[in-house]
Amino acid sequence: MSPAESDELKKVAAELRGRIIVTSCKAKVPHLGSCLSCVDILVTLYWRTLNIDPQNPKAEDRDRFLLSKGHAAPALFQLLAMRGFFPLSDLDHYGVDGSLFAEHPPAHGVPGVEAATGSLGHGLPIGTGMALASRIKNNANKTVVLMSDGECNEGSVWEAAMFAASQKLERLVAIIDFNKWQATGRSQEVMAIDPFKEKWQAFGWSSYEVDGHDIVALEDLLSKLPDGSGKPVAIIAHTIKGKGVSFMEDNNNWHYRTPKPEEVVAARKELGLTKS
Repeated sequence: MSPAESDELKKVAAELRGRIIVTSCKAKVPHLGSCLSCVDILVTLYWRTLNIDPQNPKAEDRDRFLLSKGHAAPALFQLLAMRGFFPLSDLDHYGVDGSLFAEHPPAHGVPGVEAATGSLGHGLPIGTGMALASRIKNNANKTVVLMSDGECNEGSVWEAAMFAASQKLERLVAIIDFNKWQATGRSQEVMAIDPFKEKWQAFGWSSYEVDGHDIVALEDLLSKLPDGSGKPVAIIAHTIKGKGVSFMEDNNNWHYRTPKPEEVVAARKELGLTKS
């Protein structure tokens, strides 16, 4: 990736963060910190590494993406619109009764959304099934599941991890948005999550660590997958909850808080989205 391309994607990420914050204020949708921490991962996937076609979202050879941390749906919806899966104006109805755009991704109706997610621990099992189905069909697509670190408290995650390893699903990629927080506290204090990378390795996965806000490093790693090991791949992406806005960063109050209008203005200014 050239410096110019990297700079352009940073602008896309800033715009995406700005749109998420505005929507959170307008629609009173929470989980803002969780949305902002995964923005750079999503931008890298959708602008650089996933084989997708917004004009043909059900193409058989497409890569599958699952937002297992479904509470970050505001980030996914805005990103899909920015990427051209549907008009940005559709999101004017976000959070309105009867709208397809709710606090978690729905099962049907939103182009680019593969499955209903949000009940944590479901995304990796679904993705494992998708990856197995693709191999049975002799399809070469990848299945990518974006998870949260708190989600890894769920036993279903590790059941799926064992099954995926036993089946050698090398085109299955789990990315963990490791922002070190979950709803009620630090992830490591709630459950003994460390040593995290080694846990995935012990379950039979290739495991990598990366700065989840470094788009160049993310693309470099993702472009090398599958890695030739014959194993599914887990990527521990170190992130900051609320990334991009100083008064939201690493502040778990923004798990449930929604911003006031004056906070939206301040956040957009920090993101470089206003002139003053």
